[in-house]
Amino acid sequence: MPNSTQEEKYRWIKPVLGGEITIKDMARVCPFSERAIKYWLAAFRRHGLDGLQNKSTRPRSHPKETSIRIKERIIELRKTKKKCALKLKWDLEDEGIEIHQRTVGKILKSEGLTRCYRIRKIHWKYVRIPLAKGELVKIDVKFVPNRIKGRRYYQFTAIDCSTRWRYLQAYDDASTFNAISFLKEVIDVADFKITAVKTDNGACFTNRYTGYYKSDLPFPRTHAFDAACKENGIVHYLIDPGKPQQNAFVERSHREDQEKFYEQTKFKSFEELKRKLSLWNVEYNNTKHCGLNGLTPNQALRSGVQNVCA
Repeated sequence: MPNSTQEEKYRWIKPVLGGEITIKDMARVCPFSERAIKYWLAAFRRHGLDGLQNKSTRPRSHPKETSIRIKERIIELRKTKKKCALKLKWDLEDEGIEIHQRTVGKILKSEGLTRCYRIRKIHWKYVRIPLAKGELVKIDVKFVPNRIKGRRYYQFTAIDCSTRWRYLQAYDDASTFNAISFLKEVIDVADFKITAVKTDNGACFTNRYTGYYKSDLPFPRTHAFDAACKENGIVHYLIDPGKPQQNAFVERSHREDQEKFYEQTKFKSFEELKRKLSLWNVEYNNTKHCGLNGLTPNQALRSGVQNVCA
């Protein structure tokens, strides 16, 4: 008795291969059709016994399959704008193309255009608090990765937790003086009142870990940035040491700057950096965000939506 369907097929076509019987006569005594026998003979002559293995009956096409034109458009947008599946869905809707977010994600995955994480992502659980615009603005510093004439420059970032509106400015160093200057710029530029800011524990924002605790002073000395915040009626919050997740909005914003600005833009002078950084910030504030359910930060500012913050 045959041990596999492969041996079963070979048993029926072997007399035909040896010239002992014709295909028509074999079809009369065989439980399979003449067409099947011919198909097996052609597969055996082309690939040998391997050609007689059962193949998948899964259909190679689907009546509702996404058209090639739409697939090519999704791939083009992903390579040029490097947006996630949800943002690509919104961009396609603006072009009159209706497609589900999961379908976009599957197309990106099949083309190898998804991000590969080396380690498992750790999800921290924080209490989410509804915030209005200006209730909490997160501020952080990022060094400009490309040196200009051998000199290092720094980017200060401020992002509103409710509307995701942000403001960028480049400076020649990450000093306390520039941090205070940037805070005053944000207050002047923003069309809403800022009531609280949140920063990390860098020396330009606080002296909690680098100042009076290491000195012999009997009383703590107020940091200049804290004094500037108090002067403008702003509460200054600090994240816990070693917990950048508590400053998540601005950290995610910095990754966006790295991938979509610094890796794709060149500048030869500090003035050119500031000009292009300003244009990039305008583009960011007019880009749809997943955290705003498809609204841009500028639209969220005008509509006065209330968001949540971790």
